[in-house]
Amino acid sequence: MLTPNSLGSIVVVSTGMTLGAHLTPRCRSYLEHADIIFGSNPALVEQWISEINPNYHSLQGLYAEGKHRQITYREMVDTMLAAVREGKKVVGAFYGHAGVFAWAPHRVIKEASAEGYSAHMEAGVSAEDCLYADLNIDPGRVGCQHFETSQLMMYQRRIDPSAYLILWQVGLAGDTTIKRFSTGEAYRQILVDILSEYYPPDHQVALYECPFTALDDVRIDWLALKDLPRADISPITTLVVPPSEKMVKNQQILDRLAELDLQSQQL
Repeated sequence: MLTPNSLGSIVVVSTGMTLGAHLTPRCRSYLEHADIIFGSNPALVEQWISEINPNYHSLQGLYAEGKHRQITYREMVDTMLAAVREGKKVVGAFYGHAGVFAWAPHRVIKEASAEGYSAHMEAGVSAEDCLYADLNIDPGRVGCQHFETSQLMMYQRRIDPSAYLILWQVGLAGDTTIKRFSTGEAYRQILVDILSEYYPPDHQVALYECPFTALDDVRIDWLALKDLPRADISPITTLVVPPSEKMVKNQQILDRLAELDLQSQQL
């Protein structure tokens, strides 16, 4: 049974997308007051966090080419939990938004909470937030669909071509091994074959990459869908597919709503 003096805690914070610019005051406070910090971030971010709190320990060394990423994620969770069980105030610091495309942060919170420890996540700025701003997209105008690229390819998902389609981790398109850090042209051709059922081959799509520092330029490269397989794709590239069709009114529902409005006016 846990006693008050043995209770550790963990807070998972988000470091944002652009170095130094997206860290919220709450997240910074947790970093400053942590007994120990474990993080998975680019090298410059890790150096910057170490200046905030020198007791920073990188989890990046757990990755390895050919190593199943689920093994790496499990090791991350075990490493953070061990410190919590020692009674320390632990902070997990993860690049971008800690809860987006990140198994370990969610898992460590779940397991720490189940063991009776204080555990929660702080929100942060994600690539999605930056994408909306940089491409001037309002997801509420015509709707926005988000899929992890390989999941879209491997499962029978429905695409609505009257809404935006955002495909994450397009550089890993079609990876079934969970061991590689990229796939190639032949895999992206299969993705194009899938998308071609909904979009014409000349439909313009964008390759997006958020700036890492304030001095970097945002990447927004437009190309025809058919040219995607041969495009320059990096691990952080996101594919943005604008609508190719207009929304179609649901007249049956509109008539029902109009009838309800008429009834309310007569009361």
